[in-house]
Amino acid sequence: MKKPYLYIIYFLVLLISFTYTSQAQILDKLKKKTEDKIIKETEKQLEGNDDTKKEDEEKSDDNQQNPTNDVNNSGTKEIQDNPKFQVNSKYDFIPGDKVLLFEDFSQDAVGDFPALWTTDVAGEINTVSIAPGNWFNLNSTEGTYWLMQDIDFPKNFILEMDIIPKKPGGRYAADLVFFGESTHSEMDKAGDPGICGLHVKIEKNIWETAGYKKGVNEKLTGSSTVNPVEAEKVNHVIIWVQNRRVRIYHKEEKVLDIPTNIYEGSKFSRLCFKLYRGASAGSFISNIKITTAAPDTRNKLLTEGKLVTYGIYFDVNSDKLKPESSGTLNDIAKVLQENPDVKVKIVGHTDSDGEDKSNLDLSKRRAASVKNALVKDYKINETRLETDGKGEGDPVAPNDNSTNKSLNRRVEFIKL
Repeated sequence: MKKPYLYIIYFLVLLISFTYTSQAQILDKLKKKTEDKIIKETEKQLEGNDDTKKEDEEKSDDNQQNPTNDVNNSGTKEIQDNPKFQVNSKYDFIPGDKVLLFEDFSQDAVGDFPALWTTDVAGEINTVSIAPGNWFNLNSTEGTYWLMQDIDFPKNFILEMDIIPKKPGGRYAADLVFFGESTHSEMDKAGDPGICGLHVKIEKNIWETAGYKKGVNEKLTGSSTVNPVEAEKVNHVIIWVQNRRVRIYHKEEKVLDIPTNIYEGSKFSRLCFKLYRGASAGSFISNIKITTAAPDTRNKLLTEGKLVTYGIYFDVNSDKLKPESSGTLNDIAKVLQENPDVKVKIVGHTDSDGEDKSNLDLSKRRAASVKNALVKDYKINETRLETDGKGEGDPVAPNDNSTNKSLNRRVEFIKL
């Protein structure tokens, strides 16, 4: 028979073993629960960080897609509680009240070489499927096309033209050269013609300019890759020369602005287009217009009582205003805003092409469009503005050539 104390010892050993095992199991369970909880909390924090990151990214995208600096219609910035960035119109040029040249080749027969030009290579007048009118086809990859007549370029002038670059071939659509001469040379074939000049190289991927002067090796150059011309599309290019400064506009943007691009004392009297062997595609050219620039709007309107402008543009046979009108409209609106008692009559005029009745109606509608723009976009009180249209009935030049017709297509502001 076993002794009683041995049973007691055996019982105590079993109790201790059971207690240790139970505690270990409990600790394991607690440990597992704790680990699970830590993992869950970590996952929540990570998810929260991802959501925050996404929100920040979305806010960043919103800030980029919805800029916060606003610009009003007159081109000035407005400060708001939640400012956002927006670029105003870059069309700040203002054509003057004199047309020096307008060439749309309407006097030339399709298939002929244009009457006012000469060349040392091939060229002819064509029509194109994407735009109306006649177009001068510079259909060579090397050579020069000279306008034969002299032009008395002032120091401040604007040239506008439409150009359709050809798709195949090199990068040059055309090199437009303004140049001055000591004596007239009908076909100056030098790379830098005359005694001084300015190259405006219109390329498919870049704009390049170079001012030159006879006897000076260095050229005054500029370049820009902003909004280059597109092949097989109508590109409306605007070049503003102001003393030595050259600005180029395309696709509603100022694409180049070089303050000293022309040599001091340069006086231009001719222009030509150049193409270069192995580097030119050629192009179609039309609607070349040269005007004086920056008229004295205040003096013309307030003192002389009449402002004639060629700087308000419409779509063909339409009363729809083009964006290029913004510089002129802003200039006129500024004078009206600064002189709130002044009232004006806006009068539209056309050339003689088309029927008299249609031209009269178009001129009235165009005058009304100008008034609507001044009222809506520039906050001019409509009671200060009257409108009328004269059609072709009040020409300032005979409608016998392209330049004179362009003189008759105008908008007048008459002080009442």
